[in-house]
Amino acid sequence: MTTSRSRQVGTAGRTLVTAPVKAAVKALTGRELTRAALRGRVQRVRIALGARIAGTRPRVAETGDVTSMSSWLRRRRGRQSNLFPDAWRVHEALPFAEPSRVAVLMHVHFPELVDELVAQLAHVPVPFDLLVTNSSGQTVEVDAAALDRLRNVAVLPCANHGRDILPTVSVVNAGLLDPYDLVLKVHTKRSSWRAGHAELGGDGEAWKASFLEALLGSSENVAQILQAFATDPDLGAVTADGSVLGPDFWGGDEQIARELLQRLGLELDRDALRFPAGSMYWVRGIVLQGLRSLAMTPDDFAEEAGQVDGTAAHAVERLVGVLSAEAGLAVLERADVPAAQASLSRYEPGEPRPRRIRAVPFYLPQFHATPENDRWWGEGFTEWRNVTAAHPVFPGHDQPRLPSALGFYDLRLDEVREAQHELASAFGVEAFMYYYYWFAGRRLLSMPIEKLHAGSTPKQYCVMWANENWTRRWDGRSSDMLIGQDYDEVPATLFIDDVMDFLKDERYLRVDGRPVLSVYRISQIPDYPAVLEHWRRRAREEGVGELFLLNVDVAREFDGLDRDAATAGLDGTHWFPPHNHRWDWIDYADLGAEPEFAGNLLGYGALVRDAEKRLTRLDARTYPAVMVDFDNTARRQWRADIWYGSNPYTFRRWLSATAQAVADRPEQERLVFVNAWNEWAEGTVLEPTARHGYGYLCAVRDVVQG
Repeated sequence: MTTSRSRQVGTAGRTLVTAPVKAAVKALTGRELTRAALRGRVQRVRIALGARIAGTRPRVAETGDVTSMSSWLRRRRGRQSNLFPDAWRVHEALPFAEPSRVAVLMHVHFPELVDELVAQLAHVPVPFDLLVTNSSGQTVEVDAAALDRLRNVAVLPCANHGRDILPTVSVVNAGLLDPYDLVLKVHTKRSSWRAGHAELGGDGEAWKASFLEALLGSSENVAQILQAFATDPDLGAVTADGSVLGPDFWGGDEQIARELLQRLGLELDRDALRFPAGSMYWVRGIVLQGLRSLAMTPDDFAEEAGQVDGTAAHAVERLVGVLSAEAGLAVLERADVPAAQASLSRYEPGEPRPRRIRAVPFYLPQFHATPENDRWWGEGFTEWRNVTAAHPVFPGHDQPRLPSALGFYDLRLDEVREAQHELASAFGVEAFMYYYYWFAGRRLLSMPIEKLHAGSTPKQYCVMWANENWTRRWDGRSSDMLIGQDYDEVPATLFIDDVMDFLKDERYLRVDGRPVLSVYRISQIPDYPAVLEHWRRRAREEGVGELFLLNVDVAREFDGLDRDAATAGLDGTHWFPPHNHRWDWIDYADLGAEPEFAGNLLGYGALVRDAEKRLTRLDARTYPAVMVDFDNTARRQWRADIWYGSNPYTFRRWLSATAQAVADRPEQERLVFVNAWNEWAEGTVLEPTARHGYGYLCAVRDVVQG
């Protein structure tokens, strides 16, 4: 929305201080001293004292290796132009006009082995596309005469660098795998060194044959693998028998893997390793699509010298297993894949796919100029001014957050809003919940939803009344007010008439025919149970029928619900993380924060783990939500709240756990909200970004469609 979040812990925002102390603090400052606020202040004092005693600032460890954080950061000081070969940008076959839902990614270094692989692809029983990366230096042509289900093919020349892994990473960075639900990864390597390996038996030829037999082999075999993926939404990868290896096979790759994970804010559990060795497997698309967040370039990979261990290529091979686990996905050998019965029609282009949840992200309409913002913040102000002004707080901090596919858009343009809706639909988003700003009868930032209502875009939407004060602090409190709610001037009962035309729209989001309407700060409204009953009566009078009324789960400090939802006249409550979710502090020293920083550094992973526990005891009237990230550096810079460690894999695991938590509900009630579609200044964004590409959207699609 347009605020920073209340400093809350757990589900109650409990205080650490006695009532008299709490009252004294509130009398002096006008604010309650919550546990979170107290923790933040104590941390700032401790870090400041520690820095003075030590006489030095924390800094990123210097290892000298190309994958280390310090080396990576030095390379990222300039423009990032080498994420994939420039020649691919003008490839005549790309992008595919109508991509399939299944892709084969084939790396070729030995062209004489291509025909053997192509012959095996005839066993794929569903439509598929073929992407070939070619490091051989020779021309590679694919004889597709026997491939009845092949729809699109592109051969991409690349350097002999990084084995088959750098070409895979380059394909990911180019966004070429983003359209696909499943990917079969194969390559032409001979691996003659295996014949002399002490622990890995067999020669290269037998090794290759075992993969082709397990992953292809026959149409029946491939169909069974595809059915297993269709049946189990948490099946991540399938490889050949004997090829899922554990921590005994870290070799010289553990430190490199640890350094690469640091880019995602993740720590390595070396003993939990299970990875598909050999780099051939069927894999859920998100496992590879998320590699975009590592921001790897050729500089991360050693020059080719016949290495069999200790390179970034070998480390990424292991990270496929590590990141699958982080995403909540299993890695199985072919013999361990359970038999399943499922229609393969879901892999046919154009066929409808099942939806496990109704994904509804919050939508911020702040990206267009208004007279009010011109006056308060300067002519032409939009949220982009805050976004581009942000500076990193610690080494590796992803600031400023920059858009990719949609650019620095202006919501006054019809084509921008159309592109947003098309993108959302393509990745499984069912509807947007618009933040709706209504101050005593006055609408602000309403142009986007008004244009949507007046147009013909076939996209569902709904409204959250963001009944908060606007202040210069961007925190919704009463200090330094720009515009505030005044329920005496215009009573809240009249709000329903202001939005009635939206509620009558056939595109408006409904639950069993009841329009969904949410209120942010419900207890701020005087006698709100009577107001809600009035809204219901007016809706019936206007022919809308019954409403589906929700409140946002925020703390009392933010005028949250002060009684049972049913008693209040509500149909339920929906989450809004990080509100009323876990705040787990990280010391400034751990990340090397700048001396000016006086905000909060918090753990995204800890918040997710706590949310997963809460999902196991979800109340029937509670509708869960997930958070892409939260980082309001763009709004508050040196006093920001920053959740460290967000990435598409952890996000995917949280969203999947949420889908499981609502699976037993009637289909219409499987609402799952997402913070947010485009909260760029708060760092919680599903839209494509320069750093993560379409990674978070790919995670949404993967969970929604299962």
